[in-house]
Amino acid sequence: MQVRDIMNPHVVSIDPTESAALAARLLARHNVGSLPVCGSGGQLQGMVTDRDIVLRCVAAEEDPRSVPVRSIMSRRPAVVTPEDDVRQAARLMSSQQVRRLPVVDKDRVVGVVSLGDLAKCGRYEMEISRALTDISENIRQP
Repeated sequence: MQVRDIMNPHVVSIDPTESAALAARLLARHNVGSLPVCGSGGQLQGMVTDRDIVLRCVAAEEDPRSVPVRSIMSRRPAVVTPEDDVRQAARLMSSQQVRRLPVVDKDRVVGVVSLGDLAKCGRYEMEISRALTDISENIRQP
């Protein structure tokens, strides 16, 4: 099974010049934990998470209304393509300690695949379980 079969093609993204405050509002409005950061042509430039906002902005005592996303985003995120196998996506999530991967085709974000998407497909329980275990163990460690 390919990533294209389970990915969510409805991507909410943010421009790198927008504020961390707007990113936080989008995360809350769409009930997601991360946003692809894309330029005007849809090219992936990074990812911003709720954790990035808290640790790199709020905890640093910066004003989220004036901090651009580009200064708190994670650069060079792990990505998959629509043609990649879902097991490969699960292994990548595990090794990179992430719950969501942007799906990129010809340098443009065309979707997002999450651990939840993998779980819904109901085929790769071992890979999904391993990815979730690896991610959860990393969160608990200091």
